[in-house]
Amino acid sequence: MSKLDSTTQKIITVEDPVEYQLEGINQIQVHPQINLTFASALRSILRQDPDIIMIGEMRDGETAQIAVQSALTGHLVLSTLHTNTAAGAVIRLKDMGVEGYLITSSVNGVLAQRLVRSLCGHCKQADQPSPEVLSSTGLHRFLPAGQPIYKAVGCEHCRGTGYQGRTGIHELLVLDEVMRRAIVAGDDASRLHSLACQSGMLTLYEDGLRKVAGGVTSLDELLRVTEDQGDA
Repeated sequence: MSKLDSTTQKIITVEDPVEYQLEGINQIQVHPQINLTFASALRSILRQDPDIIMIGEMRDGETAQIAVQSALTGHLVLSTLHTNTAAGAVIRLKDMGVEGYLITSSVNGVLAQRLVRSLCGHCKQADQPSPEVLSSTGLHRFLPAGQPIYKAVGCEHCRGTGYQGRTGIHELLVLDEVMRRAIVAGDDASRLHSLACQSGMLTLYEDGLRKVAGGVTSLDELLRVTEDQGDA
């Protein structure tokens, strides 16, 4: 949100709660006790001619429907959903009652994110993975031959954990024509995920492998965070 130009564009958010105060952006905190819900706040917002709307979280069908209608009428709508993968967001919207043809008309893309712990810069130790590990994990696709990866050790700087701070791993699903046809046809999340990968999407796990190859995190940490992913 802070990257958007709030001087030339009218930006309004609905959040629960407002976690960051952003200059130049109109932020609304929901109060269910007085019936100021995501849905009711959105209806009021649309009368104020915003350019960009940010919805803290789409939790119910009513909020999702209004968000989709807002996107269809020319507003840029940003929001979050709780799903395991980027493709899962499409199915989640369908579960909340949004028709497939409306999803294909309104959604431009879905960015999935998970957090992995970053290796401590003071004590991380170089490790040369075996050919078997390179092959079984898929790391050989991202790690130049002979280059080491790093593993956690632990020191006084990281309280013996081997990690300091966290960083994100992401997968970006873009709704191209193939994806739109699949959504309208009613394909499930795994099929949508496969189509996205065929179109060049890096999965959460693959993006994590890039972070491992770059020495940002460890292979053990990536496997811990993505253990529910089929390709991990």
